[in-house]
Amino acid sequence: MLPMFTDAHYYKRRRYELKKIVEYAKNRGFTDVLVFNEDNKTPNGLTICHLPNGPTAYFKIQSHTLRKDIPNCGAPTSHEPEVILNNFNTRLGHTVGRLFASLFPQIPNFRGRRVVTFHNQRDFIFVRHHRYIFDDAKTARLQELGPRLTLKLMSLQHGTFDTLFGEYEWLPKHEHKPSRRKFFL
Repeated sequence: MLPMFTDAHYYKRRRYELKKIVEYAKNRGFTDVLVFNEDNKTPNGLTICHLPNGPTAYFKIQSHTLRKDIPNCGAPTSHEPEVILNNFNTRLGHTVGRLFASLFPQIPNFRGRRVVTFHNQRDFIFVRHHRYIFDDAKTARLQELGPRLTLKLMSLQHGTFDTLFGEYEWLPKHEHKPSRRKFFL
């Protein structure tokens, strides 16, 4: 996941609380914190906290495929990627789309030909990372750079992470049955 973001830094979480991680990142001038949860070496959750004032979103990772498991996978370059947000049409979708867009610099480098796509379909968010390659002046093709992720929004909170006093903007309602016709994102 780290090669998708050009200016990202990796730190092991160890046993630090998420509140302390957020405070540390604020003091160091970071703009976002991404925390991946895993169970038995399999990622199962992603928390994105936009700093300094939020919002904070928690996503369940429905499926993932690592770069090494993708056939004919290319190597990412250091160029800034273009970001494509597809089908984030509702009020909640606009908020989540802006959250994803804020993870990347807003000055894409078109010569690098990198694209990160966030596609919303039936409230599942598909994350793909590609490079487009020009075979000649009229034809182009995509080469996947990986990883592939499928995310499901579980909560959206105003401000930075706070489980006790945080104000939730969106939580799934358990009294509603899943519907094939009503979607939130």
